[in-house]
Amino acid sequence: MKNLILSTFFMIFLVSCQTENINPKEEFGFQQPSNFPPPVYDLSENPITVEGFELGKKLFYTGLLSRDGTVSCGSCHQQTSSFTQHGHSLSHGIDDQLTMRNSQPIQNLAWSKSFFWDGGVFHLDLFAPVPIEADNEMGETLPNVLQKLRETEGAKSPKTDYPLLFEKAFGTKEITTANFLKALSQFQLMCISSNSRYDKHIRNESTDENKLTAQELKGLELFNQKCATCHTTELFTDYSFRNNGLPIGNPNDEGRFLITQLEEDKFKFKVPSLRNVEVTRPYMHDGRFRNLEAVLDHYADGIVDSETLDPILKKNLKIELNEDEKKNIIAFLKTLTDEEFLNNPLLSEF
Repeated sequence: MKNLILSTFFMIFLVSCQTENINPKEEFGFQQPSNFPPPVYDLSENPITVEGFELGKKLFYTGLLSRDGTVSCGSCHQQTSSFTQHGHSLSHGIDDQLTMRNSQPIQNLAWSKSFFWDGGVFHLDLFAPVPIEADNEMGETLPNVLQKLRETEGAKSPKTDYPLLFEKAFGTKEITTANFLKALSQFQLMCISSNSRYDKHIRNESTDENKLTAQELKGLELFNQKCATCHTTELFTDYSFRNNGLPIGNPNDEGRFLITQLEEDKFKFKVPSLRNVEVTRPYMHDGRFRNLEAVLDHYADGIVDSETLDPILKKNLKIELNEDEKKNIIAFLKTLTDEEFLNNPLLSEF
């Protein structure tokens, strides 16, 4: 099915390049994977088109969104790491400043009702202004970004003439905040990861070469027993905010409390999806754990009690896991790696 989707998109894209009379608002591409629930993003308010997607992709990878042109969205969200900043505990922003948290993956955002570790943004279209205007991320202002894009009109290459690209995508050269944000959303909405070995197992698409091993199946069974309450399949998150018993690191980062100002939300963070978790290390909101073994060690023997500790963990202050069980769960988690997504040329910068 994925190949069919990609082939369809590619053919439409080719036609769009070759035909002058193409409808610039022709829809393409977005399809709900058969093992996913319906998306929560209202696609009728921002229909994805070839031109809108391509514009969003250019915006995602251009340094024009940052103060000095050195930082793009792709700087902290790299495709091969499921659009995270591989290896960095905390993301690096403009002037190599550290941000407060570990960058989260950009994948399957059409199914997310909130964004960032604290859920401070409730709609994907409102996501981009936060990193653009943060002093330690892109250090720019949204009006300046739009003005820089307008000033590219008449550029030698039509590929860098943004008013022309906006006209192709939205029918007008006027670069507005709404169309700028919608274009970015269109690219991000197409970052769909749904072709891992696990997905093919669930959809009965496995072959002899990629079917799950006995150890991975044991890991899946254990995962469903011990982890799936919070990391609910098929998206491997329930999108809730929970205190999972981490010792307090940065005392100024109180998680969800910073948004709601409710005492019961102190040190709660969004439950992350575990899709592609093999390549998104380090882990947790502050990147404190360098590998999956350390994560499971925390749940087996490292949970710290507090007033806001999640009720599921509060009773025993641990998840019972022996060493063999940890190995089996990790083996299963690696079946969530989606190589087609991580290497999809449609999503890459070059």
